Amino acid sequence: EVQLQASGGGLVQAGGSLRLSCAASGFAFDDYCIAWFRQAPGKEREGVSCMSTRSTNIYYADSVKGRFTISRDNAQNTVYLQMNNLKVEDTAVYYCSVRLGYKRYWGQGTLVTVSS
Repeated sequence: EVQLQASGGGLVQAGGSLRLSCAASGFAFDDYCIAWFRQAPGKEREGVSCMSTRSTNIYYADSVKGRFTISRDNAQNTVYLQMNNLKVEDTAVYYCSVRLGYKRYWGQGTLVTVSS
């Protein structure tokens, strides 16, 4: 069974930092790109960042470039999202996700709230 467990969200003031973690199981972690998405209240879910299996290709949404850093520990089957200089507009539920074949799997999400 594919499982993605996101954690690390919380309440932080603007300018602060948080590190999200996504622990994965049930599939060959090393072979897949793990992505972070977020969904703010009243908005559609959007892609935030993704790192390829060998960390050779990394994607960041323009809105987070220079502030967020994705990393992965294949030995621990975990992907991290270091979020610095957080802004109020970063407030959202953050999800980690993996696409296996034609199906995309989602974790349960972790809430990040940035106060002004």
